Amino acid sequence: MEKYLRQLISIEFEDKKEIFTGFLIDWTDDWILIKNNPFDFIIDGYTILKNKNIKSIIQDKDHEFTERVIKLKGLRTSAEEIIPIQDLPAIINFLARQYGIFQVAKKSDKAVYLGKLIEITDEELVMDFLDTEGRFEGEMPFKLNKIRVIEFDTDYINSLKLIVEDDSKK
Repeated sequence: MEKYLRQLISIEFEDKKEIFTGFLIDWTDDWILIKNNPFDFIIDGYTILKNKNIKSIIQDKDHEFTERVIKLKGLRTSAEEIIPIQDLPAIINFLARQYGIFQVAKKSDKAVYLGKLIEITDEELVMDFLDTEGRFEGEMPFKLNKIRVIEFDTDYINSLKLIVEDDSKK
């Protein structure tokens, strides 16, 4: 992984259809942190991926071209702060303090879950689920060992945070 640090890569998993593309910021034995490049020459938030069942790491001429354009545009391709990725409770507690709202996904590509932290234990994460219209809908528990993807500071998440903040003023 060291050779990919601060470079644009795509990560493909054996058991997930989705391919994740971004600038590698950090990694541990358990987690990988990337600055998202969802498409074209766009940077949008961060993704933390469970370092499990990786099929391949892709870096080809298209990646080199996209990376060059993104850097020429002056977009930041690193983290502005140290994001702890040693274990899931540390990750979740940091995101709850620094960003408030974040998104988790399990192995299945069918659903993602957005919300804010209610509680985290060694076994379980409990979130206050945020729906697509910016309303908190109540508790949603997750087994920690089932969480595979965490996203934060994306345009979508930050847009819903604006709705939540605006509604709280009323």
